[in-house]
Amino acid sequence: MTTRKQIRPFHTVLVANRGEIAIRILRTVRRMGYGSVAVYSEADRSSPHVRAADRAVLIGGAAPRDSYLNIPAILEAARRTGADAVHPGYGFLAENEDFADAVDAAGLVFIGPSGAAIRAMGNKAQAKRLVMAAEMPCIPGYQGEDQRDAAFVHAAADIGFPVMVKAAAGGGGRGMRLVEDAAALPQALASARSEAEVAFGSGELILERAVVAPRHVEIQILADSHGHVIHLGERDCSVQRRHQKVIEEAPSPAVDAALRARMGEAAVKSARAIGYIGAGTMEFLLDRDGRFYFMEMNTRLQVEHAVTEAITGLDLVEWQLRIAAGEPLAIQQTEVRLDGHAIEVRLTAEDVPAGFLPQTGPVLRWRPPADGHDVRVDHALAEGGAVSPHYDSMVAKLVAHGATREEALRKLLRATEHCVLLGLPSNQGFIADCLADPVFADGLQVNTGFVPQRFGAALAKRAVPTSRTVALAAFAALAEAMPGAAGSLSIATHALGQQPARIALAQGSVRWDVRLAGQGTHWVAEVQGRDAAPERLVLRDARWHDDGRSAISAECDGMVESAVVAAQDDALHLFHAGRAWRFERTSERKSRVAEGGTGAITAPLTGRIVEVAVRAGDAVEAGQRLVVLEAMKMEHQLTAPLAGVVAEVCVQAGGQSAKGALLLRIEARA
Repeated sequence: MTTRKQIRPFHTVLVANRGEIAIRILRTVRRMGYGSVAVYSEADRSSPHVRAADRAVLIGGAAPRDSYLNIPAILEAARRTGADAVHPGYGFLAENEDFADAVDAAGLVFIGPSGAAIRAMGNKAQAKRLVMAAEMPCIPGYQGEDQRDAAFVHAAADIGFPVMVKAAAGGGGRGMRLVEDAAALPQALASARSEAEVAFGSGELILERAVVAPRHVEIQILADSHGHVIHLGERDCSVQRRHQKVIEEAPSPAVDAALRARMGEAAVKSARAIGYIGAGTMEFLLDRDGRFYFMEMNTRLQVEHAVTEAITGLDLVEWQLRIAAGEPLAIQQTEVRLDGHAIEVRLTAEDVPAGFLPQTGPVLRWRPPADGHDVRVDHALAEGGAVSPHYDSMVAKLVAHGATREEALRKLLRATEHCVLLGLPSNQGFIADCLADPVFADGLQVNTGFVPQRFGAALAKRAVPTSRTVALAAFAALAEAMPGAAGSLSIATHALGQQPARIALAQGSVRWDVRLAGQGTHWVAEVQGRDAAPERLVLRDARWHDDGRSAISAECDGMVESAVVAAQDDALHLFHAGRAWRFERTSERKSRVAEGGTGAITAPLTGRIVEVAVRAGDAVEAGQRLVVLEAMKMEHQLTAPLAGVVAEVCVQAGGQSAKGALLLRIEARA
């Protein structure tokens, strides 16, 4: 039975999402004069999106299945508040055909395409068959109903290696594996299938021939209920890690007007062929010879929609609302203008050197770039809040627009270097490095392999702070413990007394000893690192910027240095010179289970144990897979740090593990 899509005027919009995208949608909803309703989970009671709406309704527990994936609870929230339209945002239920049908069946307006369109395009295998019928170029591959490993092995041999294994029911890099040869295919299929089942509720897979050094380019479309379909140009999303986007820009440096017209025409033709209504995105791989191949269609608003908004001057959420209300598009294809260039970066809570592992923890300091940086910042962070283990690791987006790509890049790089997040690791320094890379600055040679090609093994290396940063961190740690003078933010030397202070700081195995002494009107800092001569710095005019002691500055050898700081138990967090740093106070430092090359395997993040691949007594080799942990919708393989024998296994598949908990222990071979 086909559910009839509701297309009619409405008065109150419920946003069935959370975080930054909920706030962004609510901003347009309010501007257009609609009533607004937010929903939230137990974990999101204090989230800023709850306060951004006229009303907010608790819909369940912290786990997504109990709240943001809970269709009955969301529909009940709409009933209780009188909301007559639902915007799904992105992620969660945004591309769930059953949700769209349920909203329509309840007599509400679903601000998005019909359930039938989502169903048609939501499965990659079926989507490829549909668009190929509309003469869309597609990558050779296998999208058959036979999901046995043997069928994939046979198909891969026909396609030729390397191949991509992809989840048929979803995207975002989840359930995706690059396979170089036949020997690696069975394990890739098992891993991708498991991850796809967790992320999308379906383990169906497809195969595609891997395109060498492609760009990831997508076309934004708008389609109304009157048969009018237009495209708004392309976005280039080639800078990725783990098959997930990091930087997006519009227009693409590799797309000229003629190619844009061809890609746009193909996207519009395919959307029209399936009777699509709403905002949507056709994603393509673009090879080095300018040939493009369809990958998938996202039947929702994209994370990176802001760059399209910047260059077209159109509010895409506004047009989602207008189309859902039955209005015709007020712009013809020939009237679409692309003005300048826009670039976006995604700020994520991840430990980059640990392989981009998602991180959770408190938000001790959040200082987005000030208004003078001329960037758009979409976020839902608040100091005193936390990043939850239950949801995606993306916490903010920064978008810059300029008359040229060079101007947009310059603005965004400076803004990123002034984006302060302290309390947990983030990719802030990494995305600044990407923006500053000369290959990215040139733009023409970027492809989806940009990150490993340009950074490679350096990604696993942790940045080492300068002596100035160490001195400022030690000084902040000392000053934070000193009493302040009434009515003054200055840090006086006499408050220290006659004896110099010694501060020991560490980052992993790297340690520094800092000696601080007050001498009249200034301070002297001596920084001693491992295997290095002591460095002496003179600090003057030291002062806090606020009564809360969240920022500090001092003249250091004739140059003013400023930092944002936050103390936490035995650690000090510091943002200085465009980077966030975390130092441990070694005098208070707790011993670490896994330090010094021992065989203790601890959980790098809170999550669910998917697989335990060994048993007590098993012999293992260095690099062998031991445990698979699932968190933030991604699977993470933990491998043996050394060869030996498994002495103890502390977890089992299906269980939960807290960050830092002992999973198993290996004894080195004698």
